[in-house]
This record gives sequence, structure tokens and C-alpha cells, in this order.
Amino acid sequence: MERNLTHIALFAALIAVLGLIPRIDLAAGVPITAQSLGIMLCGTVLGARRGALAVLLFLALVAAGLPLLSGGRGGLGVFAGPSVGFLVGFPIAAFVAGWVMERTTLAPGIAAGAASVIGGIGVLYVFGIAGMAITLDKTLSEAAFLGMAFLPGDVLKAVLAGLITQSLARMRPASLLSRA
Repeated sequence: MERNLTHIALFAALIAVLGLIPRIDLAAGVPITAQSLGIMLCGTVLGARRGALAVLLFLALVAAGLPLLSGGRGGLGVFAGPSVGFLVGFPIAAFVAGWVMERTTLAPGIAAGAASVIGGIGVLYVFGIAGMAITLDKTLSEAAFLGMAFLPGDVLKAVLAGLITQSLARMRPASLLSRA
């Protein structure tokens, strides 16, 4: 139990640290950040349940007002902006990535890359695009078009998540809790 709490807290901190990388603002009001890499890693390394809990802890800290999102944003106001769909989708994306990782028998790097694409891109985009459509008063197709600006960077993050997870599996197989 204590070990699980430590891992959950460490990965919540990892997501926060990835927010220190300067964001790139888009015209739609949703920034490009490195934090979605942390979401992917929560699922691929910690597994579905622990990964989602790490993201929920992170979001609770953001809601409490800590400036942990990229650009030093935090507080309840961020849940009313164009990125609300992505924020709501974060724990679900981590859960799905972890669920895929736990159930596949592929090599850890390939499984993590696939899980990151399915959860960290596919699931996250469903929520993010819906959130942008609602808050920006756009149609789903217009919001999807806006969301495609994130795709190249997110594919790169999925590849990185696969490589990082593969490295962890090689160096410390017991640290890959999604496969325990």
C-alpha cells in the first residue's frame, strides 16, 4: 500500500514537472505541453488503476490552486476554459493506456507505444475535442480540425513513452507495475 502511494505521488509530480517545459499557445486557447507524456507514462508504467489515481491526484492539486499546469496555471478556472476536455480526459486516458498495457503480451516498448496511442491520443482527443467544441462554440468537425495541431507532437510523445517504458522494463523489470 505504501509503495503504491509513493508511486502515485511520484507520477503526479512527474506530470507537474513536465509542465515546467514552456508551453506553446495555439489560437484555440489550448496549449501544447509535455504533460500528456506524463499521462501516457502513468498508464504504461503504473497500470490502469494507479495511473488514473496519479492523474486524479495531480488534477486535485491543480483544482486546489497550485500552478502545476504549463505556464503556471492552476485553480478551478482552468476547468472552465478550452482545455477542460483534455483535463477531464487525462485520468481516463491514463486508465485506458494502463488497461491496454496490462492486457497485451507484446514487448513492453511496443505495447507502451500502442497503449499511448490508444489512450493518450485516441481517448484524450475524444474528450479534448468535445471540450473545445463546447467551450469555443464550434462544431465537432471544427474542433477536430483545431485539435489536429496537437497530433504530430502527441505521436512523438507516444514514441517517447514507448522508449522510456522499454528502458524501464530492461533496467528494472519490477518497476513496470503495469506488467506486475
